[in-house]
Amino acid sequence: MAKIVMVVEYDGTRFHGFQYQENAITVQGELERALKNLTQEQIRVIGASRTDAGVHAKGQVVSFRTPIQLPPKRWIGALNHYLSLDVAIREAWQVGEGFDVRKDAVRREYQYSIFNNKVRSPLKLRFAYFFPQPLDIEAMQEASATLEGEHDLASFTPAVLEKAGKSIRTVYESSVKRQGDLVYFSMIANSFLPHQIRHTMGALLQVGRGKIGVTEFKKIKQARQPGLAGPAVPPHGLCLMSVQYLKSLGNE
Repeated sequence: MAKIVMVVEYDGTRFHGFQYQENAITVQGELERALKNLTQEQIRVIGASRTDAGVHAKGQVVSFRTPIQLPPKRWIGALNHYLSLDVAIREAWQVGEGFDVRKDAVRREYQYSIFNNKVRSPLKLRFAYFFPQPLDIEAMQEASATLEGEHDLASFTPAVLEKAGKSIRTVYESSVKRQGDLVYFSMIANSFLPHQIRHTMGALLQVGRGKIGVTEFKKIKQARQPGLAGPAVPPHGLCLMSVQYLKSLGNE
């Protein structure tokens, strides 16, 4: 059996998230459908990150096991032939049996995009949240930077986690930057809580509008109260940019 790892890009607009659902269209289901058409076998695909409904990905990492011996690069063209146009395999490698796309991931990077202009842009609305009000980017960046390091981020998820300490995450980078009409919130962390980025972005917009200050933002974080931060922004502005591993996949 060979284990194949692939980098997948997708427009999440029509998908009900990455993870397979019996009666809904998902990215995992689309990948498994393409594999079935190619190999005539039912093959299970494992993803490094379970993106939610409407969330996009530039660098999702997936793996699957197969008895079919194809050079890794052949999988790219072969699967892309069967995939819908909103999903594409970008890269592929064969890895050792012990490699786990979830457990071996050390960092994940997400980016949320805001289109900050008084007039909407039809060409950007699919991938960026239209927000016409003025924003104080410097204040948002100052608040965002307070999230770097190891913190209990329970306030930034609506989920009530069963065990103490389960909401502690290590954030390596957290930043807000403007490029023209687009505002980007980027975060790199070891892993993420459910809806964490969308609730964090909602709180940062409150800072940017002057509704709360950086000190109050920090108090929200320190409260460790599920659902306190927000309100959550829509999913279509969110994109999984990359998943990082200690060992380069290309060396396998």
